[in-house]
Order: sequence, then C-alpha cells, then structure tokens
Amino acid sequence: MLKVLAACGNGMGSSMIIKMKIDKVLNDLNIPHTIDHSSVGQAKSAANSYDLILVSMPFVKDFKVTGDSKVVGLINLVSEQEITEKVKEALGL
Repeated sequence: MLKVLAACGNGMGSSMIIKMKIDKVLNDLNIPHTIDHSSVGQAKSAANSYDLILVSMPFVKDFKVTGDSKVVGLINLVSEQEITEKVKEALGL
C-alpha cells in the first residue's frame, strides 16, 4: 500500500485540495493507497514515513528525504493531469 502525504504552507485548504485530487488520481490508476495531509513544517519531519510527498513546487527544496521516499513538486495544485503525470513518473509507471 502506497503511503502518500499532501502538504501545503499551513496544512489547511491547499493540502486538502491536493489530497482529494491525489486520491482520485490513485483510484483511477488502481493503486492501493492511504493519504494524509499536513503543513510543510509537519511534513518535513514526517517525510521519511511516506512513500510519496506532494507539495507546491517552491517547497520541494525544503525536504531532505532518505530511502525510498520521493518528493513531487506541483505547479498547478488542482490539475489532475499534472498530478497523474508526476505520480506516474515518480512511481516509474
């Protein structure tokens, strides 16, 4: 099961929107998953507990992940097409 984290500056509105979009994309791709959302501050300390972290592009540089965790930067947080393309690329699909 893929563990996913959606993060935004404050952990409120944007991360919830990203979470809903990611959920739809992963369901469409038939990938079993769980998704959490949080602020970037909280996400940085928890990042290595997730397989995939999706954030707005400017926040990518704030993450230092190890192991198999991957950070994906999004330009348009509500674009299912962008999320699909970047998730597929990150997962090697």
